[in-house]
Amino acid sequence: MRAGNGIGEDARFARDAWIRALGLTAAIERQPRVTMPVLVGRWAERDGAAVALASRDAVWNYRDFASACNRYARWGLERGLRPGDAVALVMENRVDYPAIWLGLARIGVAVALVNTNLRLDALAHALGAVSPKLILCGAGAAAAVAAVRGRMPDSLGLLALGGNAPGFSSIESGLAAVGDEPVDPSECALPTIDDVALYIYTSGTTGLPKAARVSHYRVMQWSHWFAGMMDTGSADRMYVCLPMYHSVGGVVAPGAALVGGGSVVIRPQFSAGDFWRDIEAERCTLFQYIGELCRYLLNAPVRPEETRHALRMVCGNGLRPEIWESFKRRFRIPRILEYYAATEGNFSLYNCEGEPGSIGRIPPLLSHRLPVALLRFDVDAERPLRNAAGYCERAADDEIGEAVGSVAGAGGRTGRFEGYVDAGATEGKLLRDVFEPGDVWYRTGDLMRRDRRGFYYFVDRVGETFRWKGENVSTTEVGAAVAAAPGVVDAVVYGVAVAGADGRAGMAALVIDADFDPATLRAHIVSRLPAYARPCFLRLLSSIDSTATFKPKKQDLIAAGFDPGRIEDPLYFDDRVAGSYRRLDAAAHAAIMAGEMRL
Repeated sequence: MRAGNGIGEDARFARDAWIRALGLTAAIERQPRVTMPVLVGRWAERDGAAVALASRDAVWNYRDFASACNRYARWGLERGLRPGDAVALVMENRVDYPAIWLGLARIGVAVALVNTNLRLDALAHALGAVSPKLILCGAGAAAAVAAVRGRMPDSLGLLALGGNAPGFSSIESGLAAVGDEPVDPSECALPTIDDVALYIYTSGTTGLPKAARVSHYRVMQWSHWFAGMMDTGSADRMYVCLPMYHSVGGVVAPGAALVGGGSVVIRPQFSAGDFWRDIEAERCTLFQYIGELCRYLLNAPVRPEETRHALRMVCGNGLRPEIWESFKRRFRIPRILEYYAATEGNFSLYNCEGEPGSIGRIPPLLSHRLPVALLRFDVDAERPLRNAAGYCERAADDEIGEAVGSVAGAGGRTGRFEGYVDAGATEGKLLRDVFEPGDVWYRTGDLMRRDRRGFYYFVDRVGETFRWKGENVSTTEVGAAVAAAPGVVDAVVYGVAVAGADGRAGMAALVIDADFDPATLRAHIVSRLPAYARPCFLRLLSSIDSTATFKPKKQDLIAAGFDPGRIEDPLYFDDRVAGSYRRLDAAAHAAIMAGEMRL
């Protein structure tokens, strides 16, 4: 379609989106003490009766929301929390979730948003990584936290919200004892945009969850940038069913709506059965997706509500090219805004033009502000290639390479990499002397290709992490849990492609002894790993081949996949309906590949 000024509708939308985003973010640095808690307070004064947050249990207008933020801020001061302290938040989606972290962020406390699926070692590691003064739990997460209480300092406070939890104090009783007036700067100075607001966990490319630093600047940048990209306003209602411990569900989606004075509709989790009913009933105009969510909706039975909606746009990442058009057509989605970003990353890509399958591009006029490169890559070494002079080389058009972003100097914020709590993990994400002596680039760990028009396309993850069910899965973490099971002598974990599924499904190659029992293994890992991280397939081997540097040779295992027609070793698959690992034969393999049996 052509617009009256001679440019295409998609091109015009893209131009306007970039201009809006640049305009909204330009003022952030000029007002260093204006943060998201301040903005919520301003909306309460400007339009306090407008709905800010809505769930099945509560509806808060902006005045209610600001009051709750103020109450959590005052509660934090009463508990002795001070600027620079950390608090861990382990809680399911609810209206209090953003109020808690915004309120505590107002008094300079950094809040760690902990994955509610973590258990035992992974949970203890995540909590210990930020040395919190307090742990705040939803009632549903209290048991998991209680199980690792013995690994935490005795002085650590445990508090729960939303029900009785043995061993935990009630947050509600403390909140009732404080007022809801805004905290005056004379009581506690306003934080600046350079202060840490959040710790958000990412598995990175190896090991247990890493706590990424997220400053108030980045919270403001994310929220205002996406508000500009989506042109949010007071009439918008954003549907949030993604976990609020992730940057997308907890900051980007709600923040983009709140910046424009809109409403955020919160659900505890995604439900294919309830999704379109909610979207219609709540009159939502926007929702954030991940690719797996889109595929679940497409696989679900047709519902009359799925086209009786008020949506004007959906925004997210991971919408695969093979389902892009069918998703848009079946559900009558007016516009899809696909993007690429990482919680700890220093650049993002946006597909404002609606190019199916692309994760975005950088307009030529902004290439100097957003320096991104694809580096030719050595798959065996899992590192960018270097030439005879010791420098990296840019990948050619349509050549697969690792995406990197230039890290700016200390004087600027564009391209700044805020890193992790762990200094070693931070350094591990940096690539030095890339194109010239002394330059520094952030490694995404993602392989991409770029076409001649400048559109980027995601290819795969580098190294030890793969995505499944919309989550990053660390093979190191899963391998450690599997190897600790009775009867397992050695284990190597990797991801395998499954027809019709996004990402890669987990598979574990095992060397076992006489004590091995599939049922015992499954019970062991169910108690230690979230559902998305549990291996879908097992392969029993007599030994695991290693490289000269003692790394397991995964490529042959990955290439063989889980096809019993190619593999003589015993194979098992996780039958989620039966709740057990069952032998994988040709019939079961065919059913999985045909999509008749879901993993």
